[in-house]
Amino acid sequence: MSRWSDFCIWWHVYPLGFTGAPVRPTPPERELTPRLDGLVGWLDYLVELGANGLALGPVFTSETHGYDTVDFYSIDPRLGDDAAFDRLVAACHERGINVMLDGVFNHVGTAHPLFQAAMGGDTQAQRLFRLEHTADGIRHGDFEGHQGLAALNHDEPAVADLVADVMRHWLRRGAVAWRLDAAYAVPPEFWARVLPRVREEFPEAWFMGEVIHGDYADIVARSGMDSVTQYELWKAIWSSLADGNFFELDWTLQRHNDLLTSFTPMTFVGNHDVTRIASKIGGAGAALAVVLLFTVGGIPSIYYGDEQAFRGVKTERLGGDDEVRPAFPGRPEDLSSLGAPMLRLHQELIALRRRNPWLTTARTTATHLDNRDYAYDVVGAGGQKLHVALQLDPTPTAEITDADGRVLTQVNGAAYGHRP
Repeated sequence: MSRWSDFCIWWHVYPLGFTGAPVRPTPPERELTPRLDGLVGWLDYLVELGANGLALGPVFTSETHGYDTVDFYSIDPRLGDDAAFDRLVAACHERGINVMLDGVFNHVGTAHPLFQAAMGGDTQAQRLFRLEHTADGIRHGDFEGHQGLAALNHDEPAVADLVADVMRHWLRRGAVAWRLDAAYAVPPEFWARVLPRVREEFPEAWFMGEVIHGDYADIVARSGMDSVTQYELWKAIWSSLADGNFFELDWTLQRHNDLLTSFTPMTFVGNHDVTRIASKIGGAGAALAVVLLFTVGGIPSIYYGDEQAFRGVKTERLGGDDEVRPAFPGRPEDLSSLGAPMLRLHQELIALRRRNPWLTTARTTATHLDNRDYAYDVVGAGGQKLHVALQLDPTPTAEITDADGRVLTQVNGAAYGHRP
């Protein structure tokens, strides 16, 4: 029998940005403010969208953007406290919404008390980090050159103890899944030591790793994770539409079929780390990208605002993520009406997927392939079938039909705009 995760469609929110919390706060701005309560008012919107999972970005106490954790056991005061978290989780459970937390277990912020103790000479704390003792003092390993992020020592049993304990702590408080941040930077064997210990108490918990490159299937097999982020498909979707090269997409979908034989990847066309899909390829291209997202195998995730055709460009500078991590208005009714066509498209495609739950593990087979025209059959394990046809000229369009040729969905990209 399929697990609950096979039928979950996630709405991915970056809480600090969504709630308008200061990302580089002054000391007064660190005062307790229950901004998580603002998310409760958006849960009915999540359900009306068709999703049933809330994937939260970092919520634990940190210095700035959430990925420099200083306390894994407390909610960042810019977002609230334990009571605010409990209120949000309770409101999710009332609506049948699953909650996934973002676990930053590759590194911590250098203000973390354990790191401070290690740099102060505490030998027990020093074992937790990748440190080098030199004639000039102690140098710490970091995450991809960011000196403010101190890399944990994943060979140390006490680190595995800490991570397993943190995971269990928040699962006990109502979460049901974990996103494992920067899982590609952590040895798969570390997860293989940690996850079984967590599953002993929470056998239905779901663990999804952020993996950008590498052998996805091998990483899943060696780590014991349930899923990883399908960055390869994300790239093929936007670049094939941008460049008019459906050969790239078809090649990637063949690889995607192979992955589906061993696990079900998390699929997406946007997240908190990349330029918005509507900025990348325009509104018309974004509409076709959403068709692809919801008609191929995988566990789909929608980054908040993409369903409203939000724009935003990521840049490599201080604050370069801010544009793709914006604040949402106080209430759904305060959203601009300009996003309504994209919202309706998401709702229509999610409804199609709900009526055809076999799509989660379906395979795709090309029936027509050209640079700017592409058609494929999506086939379920029981022989179920849908047909999808995409074309870029004279304007981007898509059509989805059932096995009998009845048209289920038609998409005219002109309704969603072209490049910004």
